[in-house]
Amino acid sequence: MSDGPTLIGSVQRALHLLDAVGASARPVTAKQLARTVGVPLPTAYHLLRTLVHEGYLRKLEDGYVLGERLRPAGPEHASQRLLTRVRPILRALRDELHGAAYLALYTDGEIELVDIVDGPDTPTADLWVGAHEAGHATAFGKCILATLPTGQRADYLARHHLADLTPHTITDVRTLEHTLATGGEVFDDRQEYLLGTACLGGVVHGPGVLGAVAVSLPARRYRATRAAARAMQRAAHRVTRAAAADAVTR
Repeated sequence: MSDGPTLIGSVQRALHLLDAVGASARPVTAKQLARTVGVPLPTAYHLLRTLVHEGYLRKLEDGYVLGERLRPAGPEHASQRLLTRVRPILRALRDELHGAAYLALYTDGEIELVDIVDGPDTPTADLWVGAHEAGHATAFGKCILATLPTGQRADYLARHHLADLTPHTITDVRTLEHTLATGGEVFDDRQEYLLGTACLGGVVHGPGVLGAVAVSLPARRYRATRAAARAMQRAAHRVTRAAAADAVTR
């Protein structure tokens, strides 16, 4: 007769699913979770459905995130908390401007790409250089750099070489500073990060958050229209409000 505790397997599996979702900064699909936890996919679906019903998880279009009953605390989970509010805004932006949508945040002195919403007709750009190394060459990076206080922007530029990614990339600090000073709340990248790809971004700036939303699309389709700029500003303002609401409810 065993002296060990009596363990309930289904409870263990549910807890392991919660751990796996909480460890990811982006939504996790049922198939990924089943593989990670090591359970059959039908079992994963049953457990996930229950966890969603009870509010421990939330199901988004492309995966699961922690639900309201497990709202994660601490700065290391800030992006996932914000993600549950922002994902519908990114989907709407993708559909309105017909390009993959992105959310980037300025965290601990670095520009971090924290979420992407794409689709079969709106594929993600080839992210061949990390966001933290390409702030000068991306629309979302310019949005963030333009919003930083002068001293913080100078510190960032002193720590990051303006790499020559394409023939269109701005590699001179004075030219970049002039661009940042004249862009307002919307910036674009016309094949500066990747040949054949253009990007439009809007500033997200509110209590406790500095970042940007952006959309990428083939350069041949890009048109810097007022309508597109207004759509980007609307999305950026919605994300700013979502971030403010998240800060209030923590």
